[in-house]
Amino acid sequence: MKLLHLDSSALGDNSVTRELSAAVVNHWRAQHPGLQVEYRDLDREPIPHLTGQSLAKADAAEAEAAERTLQQFLDADIVVIGAPMYNFSVPSTLKAWIDRVAVAGRTFRYTENGPEGLAGGKRIIVASGRGGLHTGAPTDFQEPYLRQVFAFLGVNDVEFVRAEGVAYSPQHRSDALSQAHASIKGLERGLPEAA
Repeated sequence: MKLLHLDSSALGDNSVTRELSAAVVNHWRAQHPGLQVEYRDLDREPIPHLTGQSLAKADAAEAEAAERTLQQFLDADIVVIGAPMYNFSVPSTLKAWIDRVAVAGRTFRYTENGPEGLAGGKRIIVASGRGGLHTGAPTDFQEPYLRQVFAFLGVNDVEFVRAEGVAYSPQHRSDALSQAHASIKGLERGLPEAA
């Protein structure tokens, strides 16, 4: 079984999502000996944003790196994403990664009946950190966006481990992290059947 672990927070060791994504991965390692884990830090090694030059594959090295990024996603059975809420959505570094894995003909296609996702059979676990309280509020463009983009790619098994209100006070942060860590134990079920 292969797990792809992504972090996108710019906060380094102070990051709530880095702490939570690492805890999720450690939990999976404990439950599944032999789990193959690949790690990618989208803040320390950002993927170039998609441009017309990227689409034209004008830079051979960039095109090769984009193909490796896509293949890494396709090969993964589980993807654990550290995704802080930045300005009500996701960091631009995570969006740049999404732009490299949402590839027509590879992870989705258009048919006469509409779009069809081609990357099913995976499980996505998002470690979400938010300074305020946004779940279910009109200010939450993060979770609906991530659910939609992965569903578009054919991945409907998307779960969130959330720590909200972490900027309110040290106590709020501590309580939110404790609750999020406790919720990780609920991730023990297996992978979905391939679509």
